[in-house]
Amino acid sequence: MSEATAAGDRIDNRVSLLILQHPQEQDHALGSAPLLVANLADVTFRVGLSWASLAKALGRPADPKRWGILHLGSTRATDLPKGREIVVLDRKGAPAREQESVLAELEGIVIFDGTWSQAKTLWWRNPWVLKARRLALNPQKPSLYGRLRREPRREGLSTLEAAALVLSRLENRPEIESRLTDAFAAMLKEHTQSTANPRT
Repeated sequence: MSEATAAGDRIDNRVSLLILQHPQEQDHALGSAPLLVANLADVTFRVGLSWASLAKALGRPADPKRWGILHLGSTRATDLPKGREIVVLDRKGAPAREQESVLAELEGIVIFDGTWSQAKTLWWRNPWVLKARRLALNPQKPSLYGRLRREPRREGLSTLEAAALVLSRLENRPEIESRLTDAFAAMLKEHTQSTANPRT
C-alpha cells in the first residue's frame, strides 16, 4: 500500500487523467496503472479496446481539443527540442509552433496502458484520439523498470512515470512526480524481494 493511500490522502490533481488499458495488460505483475488509481484524486480507469469518443471513455462531456494524448508515432527524443520534457506535436509529428499556450489550456491527459504494440492497437482502434493534442515526452531519466521490463525505446517510461512527469510539469508541482515515483519504486522493490526470496 502506498504512503498516499495508507494516509487516505490522494493527490489532488488539477489536470485530469484518463487511463485506457489494453485487456491483456490486466494481469501483468508489474503494471503501474493501479498505483495511479490509488494515489490520484482525478483519474478515470477503463479496460477495453475501443470507445466511441473521449466523452464515452470518460463517462462525462469532454472536448478532445482540450486534452493531450501521448503520441505513439515515429518521433523520438532525439528529434525533440533539447531541454523540453513535454513537447506538443503537430499533425505531422513535428514540434508545434505554440507550446506553452497549448499546454496551459489542457484539461486532461490520455495515456494508453500496455506494451508498445498493445498501446499502438489502442491508438488505431480509437480514431477520436486524432482530435486531441499530441504530446511527446523527453524524460531526463530512464525508467525505474530497468531490466525488470524493458522498453523498446530509451525514452520509454512506465504508465505511472509518464503520468507523473506530465502532471507534475503541467501543474508545476514536483511533489506529484516524487510521491508517485516513490510509490512505484516501493512496488518494484517489493517485487524484486519476493522473487529473490520466494515462499516455500
